[in-house]
Amino acid sequence: MASTNPARGMRDFLPADVRKRNYVIGIIKSVYESYGFEPLETPSVENLETLMGKYGDEGNQLVFKILKRGEKLDLENATKESDLSDLALRYDLTVPLARVVANNKNDLPKFFKRYQIQPVWRADRPARGRFREFYQCDVDAIGSSSMVVEGELMSAVSDILKRLGFTDFTIRLNHRQVLTDILDTAGVPEELHTDALVAIDKLDKIGSDGVSTELSERGISAESSTMLMGIFAETQQILNQEKDINRTIVANLINIVSNETLTELGQILKFADKAPILIDPSLARGLSYYTGAIMEITVPDLAGSLGGGGRYDGLIGMFGKEQIPACGFSLGLERILVVMDEKNMFPPEIAESTPADVMVTVWNEESITDSLKLAAALRKQNLRVTVYPEAEKLGKQFKYADTIGVPYVCVAGDDEIKAGKVKLKNMKTGEESTLSVNDVASNIKI
Repeated sequence: MASTNPARGMRDFLPADVRKRNYVIGIIKSVYESYGFEPLETPSVENLETLMGKYGDEGNQLVFKILKRGEKLDLENATKESDLSDLALRYDLTVPLARVVANNKNDLPKFFKRYQIQPVWRADRPARGRFREFYQCDVDAIGSSSMVVEGELMSAVSDILKRLGFTDFTIRLNHRQVLTDILDTAGVPEELHTDALVAIDKLDKIGSDGVSTELSERGISAESSTMLMGIFAETQQILNQEKDINRTIVANLINIVSNETLTELGQILKFADKAPILIDPSLARGLSYYTGAIMEITVPDLAGSLGGGGRYDGLIGMFGKEQIPACGFSLGLERILVVMDEKNMFPPEIAESTPADVMVTVWNEESITDSLKLAAALRKQNLRVTVYPEAEKLGKQFKYADTIGVPYVCVAGDDEIKAGKVKLKNMKTGEESTLSVNDVASNIKI
């Protein structure tokens, strides 16, 4: 017998789950649109060549590839990967956006601001808050190199988290050039910078000893590794301070990082002054397409982040002749939901929501049409109404209403139908009242 479980790393969402997801997505959309971002959707499947080579070696390994179909799939004569696969499931929303911009450049405004909320797929190892299929909630601004873009993105995601009830989040901020300058100072050869960044990106997951081991495995000298860990250890000491953290970190970087890069970081702090931002020189983010500022949201007691992003001025140019500046941020819906569930952050009307405001009973087979008409009349009063589908004993119907959490039940028996009335029962208090149909909505307190 086939298993009834979903595929590993995938999930079914029952009604209560979907309501919570819709609540969070609704707030995300509302805030993004308040900043002037427009909606965009792209296909779930992309050409394999569109995705490969954009995420670094580790990212490339996590792309869900799709086998060729029919006559295109020739297993006997396949000698290379491209003989087997030509399509892949979407890995993120940023690379498809870059393809869309390159493909529709003449139809888009000079400054294109879009948000996109769709699922992505990664052949990753499932863990708490990490799945193989999950939603990303992206917001990107295309066409400007100004730090105003980073400032708006960080302000928008900060507004979203505050509206959702988060009070203890931090947006960590760094710059790829900061990391480049630190790597140069530590004597890491340029050809090993990408390898070093992949290892450094795991600092909060495997610790300094683990990163040092991985740096060594990737061919970076012990001397360079020791210097890197020393710089990041100083950063961590500063991050544990109570005040003036960003100013102290910038002062600590003056002899390592260019004035231009430090000025950019200062501008971002100024333009997003209401967001809880901390400069963190150890923040790496593993995706290889980032070229400037990089950002990540963290909360206490959660390994990993609630979202992240950065500037990727070179990505769109991979799909066309023109380099177009771009910057984006992605919120991780699944992790936000995990934290909100664990901390009971959903408002009561969402956490305790029910499928309907009122259930209409069926008195007998002959009165089914009357029950359906009553339900239609109640819906015109902006009530959510469900109808019990069978003419069973009222006790069973009341028990069912209680099971699904419907707060009110409407009974239209023979006497009520003749009088043009209904009996309304409050399932919490047991109180009953006989009313005209037009008065039902005003007597229901949701």
